[in-house]
Amino acid sequence: MPGNTRIRPGAILLGIFVVLIFAYLVFPVLVIIPLSFSSGKFLTFPPPGFSLRWYANFFGRGEWTGSAWLSIWVGLSVTVMSVLLGTPAAIALVRGRFPGRRLVLAFILSPVIAPGIIVAIGVYFAYAQFGLVGHPFALVLAHVCLAVPFVVINVSTSLQGVDRRIEQAAQSLGATPWATFRQVTLPLIRPGIFAGAVFAFITSFDELLVALFLSGTTAVTLPRRMWEQIRFDIDPTIAAVSTLLITLTSCLLVGTELLRRRTERARTRPLAELAPTDA
Repeated sequence: MPGNTRIRPGAILLGIFVVLIFAYLVFPVLVIIPLSFSSGKFLTFPPPGFSLRWYANFFGRGEWTGSAWLSIWVGLSVTVMSVLLGTPAAIALVRGRFPGRRLVLAFILSPVIAPGIIVAIGVYFAYAQFGLVGHPFALVLAHVCLAVPFVVINVSTSLQGVDRRIEQAAQSLGATPWATFRQVTLPLIRPGIFAGAVFAFITSFDELLVALFLSGTTAVTLPRRMWEQIRFDIDPTIAAVSTLLITLTSCLLVGTELLRRRTERARTRPLAELAPTDA
């Protein structure tokens, strides 16, 4: 009977198992948050008291804020360049038909497949010959290589979900290929572009190995600063910075999900509404 729906024991056990796995994965991250409000001088759990001194310590010290602004600048630059390079590459790989397409895709994805230390050593010796070590531009170029694959993957996934008949309908109504892409295809793959941009920014903002080799002493990013802080002076400032990074990442991911849902609703509209009115 519909009103006597019974919950199977297997479903209950599966739900408990999923909750336990989720708790196992998230608990180490959640522990950082109360540590960032600790009144103690060292990382101790549970915190002995509540204080905002470590957030004040982060925002009040030039080396911390300088590294944070450098990471933001590098991350934004990497995001723009990765989207400009990765989006056309994804369109060519999905819509194009040319020999060696799979080989090109494997080549694009190779920076995220290869071990990070190998990539870091390779870019170090390559950029050292041009005197780029210690320059923020070197970090941007290196991080773009690591971030473009995420844009290609996300845009390709979105593009594969676009019905080609929608684009064909737009062209049959007189739209040029560029107008079809701008008014029909681009709005539908926008969540993929935005998701790729978010992952590109996070990849650059959180990257450490390449920064250790390329930042030198003049272009110290926030992850590099955190690494040095852990080595020489452990205090809850690390927890405060980590909490800010968790908050930033969570907001970006939530924004991506909201945009994805909005676009999914747009895809359910009638085909006539998606077709451009002018060429």
